[in-house]
Amino acid sequence: MAARRPALPFALRTMPALLIMALLLPLLAGCGYNTIPTAEENAKAAWSEVLNQYQRRADLIPNLVETVKGYASHEKDVLEGVVEARAKATQVTVTPETLSDPNAFKAFQENQAGLTSALSRLLAVVENYPDLKANQNFLALQAQLEGTENRIAVARRDYIQAVRDYNLTLRTFPSVIWATLWFRSNQPFQNFTVDEDKMQAPQVNFGTGQGG
Repeated sequence: MAARRPALPFALRTMPALLIMALLLPLLAGCGYNTIPTAEENAKAAWSEVLNQYQRRADLIPNLVETVKGYASHEKDVLEGVVEARAKATQVTVTPETLSDPNAFKAFQENQAGLTSALSRLLAVVENYPDLKANQNFLALQAQLEGTENRIAVARRDYIQAVRDYNLTLRTFPSVIWATLWFRSNQPFQNFTVDEDKMQAPQVNFGTGQGG
């Protein structure tokens, strides 16, 4: 009966595999292995900024509604429309899977577009209330809201570009090789498809020729 050979220590048994990985990793990185995860993370970061700006707008709206309500309490339907649209826009749960789910992404976009539309109607009502237009609280809120809408537009633009870059890595050579071999579960991210006229920032005219 042959004598049993003593087992090698764990460190010695794993040493060949570690050496192979140490040699292969630089080669994989040099061949573009990191292209897909890098593009994916960039797209996710851009999407986070979109959400951040939408949340900033949602946080401003309650104060805006209360300010307008003090001067235009009988504009009940418009005020309730904004409150309802804000609630609808913020109740959608956004997860990383949303970016690759066409239906969930579309629902999110439509809710945000609905809030933009309701906000536009509210700001149009302001035209009928000179005292409100001159109110300092309202002017401050209106300026913040305009700034937020501009930030949303920039964030959406950056997200569109990041998604374009990411989706291209999944479909173009040579990164498509990595997508086929290593990143099979990666799916293209959804992009904005809502008509531009529904995504425009609220237009405000205070009769000074400088609104909008």
